Amino acid sequence: MKKWLIAATMALLLMGCAKNTAGLRIDGESQTVLFGDNVLGSRLEIADITTVQVDGHTRGVVRLNSQYSGDQNILYRFYWYDNQGLEVNTKLAPWRQLIIRGKESVAVSEVSVNPNGTQFRVQIRENDQ
Repeated sequence: MKKWLIAATMALLLMGCAKNTAGLRIDGESQTVLFGDNVLGSRLEIADITTVQVDGHTRGVVRLNSQYSGDQNILYRFYWYDNQGLEVNTKLAPWRQLIIRGKESVAVSEVSVNPNGTQFRVQIRENDQ
């Protein structure tokens, strides 16, 4: 319980430091989802959060289920951390665009470029363009 409370507190602190907190944040290690956008949170269900090893690197996979009948145009980005919780990427990856069709199930994934990246966080937000 204490570990979960610490993880939730750290996630909230990270949200406070972010420039854009709208959307969803998914923490791969603690399996927590933080909702910063109630509309997006009601339209997307986080079905599964998985971490697997691929050739000495970690792959993070998040399966999303659309609870909405229309198309959703979203952006997502992975953040990678080492075992101590320190960010390992010196340069952030670009936002990736994804269109989720009505009631569709999709998976977003990324392999850490840095072999020290063992934990991940994904941020998802609506694409306003």
